[in-house]
Amino acid sequence: MGLLSVLRRLKNSPEQEVRILLLGLDNAGKTTILKQLASEDISHITPTQGFNIKSVQSQGFKLNVWDIGGQRKIRPYWRNYFENTDLLIYVIDSSDRKRFDETAQELAELLDEEKLNMVPLLIFANKHDMTMAATAAEIAESLNLHTIRDRIWQIQPCSALTAEGVQTCSLSAVGRDGLALQEHSHQEEMTDQSLNLILSQCCCCKTLYSVL
Repeated sequence: MGLLSVLRRLKNSPEQEVRILLLGLDNAGKTTILKQLASEDISHITPTQGFNIKSVQSQGFKLNVWDIGGQRKIRPYWRNYFENTDLLIYVIDSSDRKRFDETAQELAELLDEEKLNMVPLLIFANKHDMTMAATAAEIAESLNLHTIRDRIWQIQPCSALTAEGVQTCSLSAVGRDGLALQEHSHQEEMTDQSLNLILSQCCCCKTLYSVL
């Protein structure tokens, strides 16, 4: 079940909208992923100096994706875009191991933000097809994802250039007592309980439900 497929299940009116915040360090591949989600040409990508906004329409469902530049001088302005975020997508360059500590610190600061409290987190481990790319498990450990207890999260290996993994990801569920990291293959689907949990989160219901 892909990202868009999951989010489409949120639709309870013809004009249902979801606000997605797309963040990560510079050169992680955020804008390329955004263009892939919007089915746009990716042959000419330039670094984002400010922000990009794309509205993806799908069967009457509108995804408003905010792609904010990841350069160090721009990151202090990220907080200006936190309001009313339904889903946080964080992109990391799987092949740039030298910046894992830096990206982990930035993510930790994001997760401490009150306006992003309990907002579901999807991590795109981009460039996973490169020779030196870290595995999802290595990245999860580097980002200290196992310490997250206040939100649903999922890490998804992908390649922004080929679109592999970009639209075939799903979010797994977490109960009050802990969470499970699940690396979904393209064929795997969420359980009904998992799906109901992520949908209730993305609908801005800021209550974390237990999964029985």
